[in-house]
Amino acid sequence: MKLRIKGNSIRIRVSKTEVANFEKNGELNESTFFGTNHFHYCLKKTNASSTLYSDYQNNCITLYIPEEIATEWTTTDMVGFNHKMPLGNDEHLFLLVEKDFVCLDNTFEDQSDNFPNPNAVC
Repeated sequence: MKLRIKGNSIRIRVSKTEVANFEKNGELNESTFFGTNHFHYCLKKTNASSTLYSDYQNNCITLYIPEEIATEWTTTDMVGFNHKMPLGNDEHLFLLVEKDFVCLDNTFEDQSDNFPNPNAVC
C-alpha cells in the first residue's frame, strides 16, 4: 500500500496482491517505523456507513470502505473511489483509494505487482 498525504487529502494506492488480500480478509495494514514509534495506515471493510470515511487514532490512519463499494472494487475493473468527508466549518478531508498502475515513465520502484496501465495501449 502506498500512502500520499497532502493538505486535507489522503490517497492510498493498492497493488494486485493487496487488493486480493483485502477481498479475502476485509482489511490491509501497513506500518512505518521511526525508531521507538510506529505510524500505521489501514483499509477496513465496514457495514457501518454507505460512504468512505476515515479516522486517526493511536498513530493510525484508517479508511473505512463500505462493504458494497469494497466488493465492486475488488471484483471488477473499477479503478478506485473517493469521498469528501465533512469535517465541519465548511472543511472536508478528501479520501481516495485506487488500484496501483504500472508507471509509464522510468522508475526505480518495483512495479511487478501493479495493475497494467490502461494508457500503455494506444
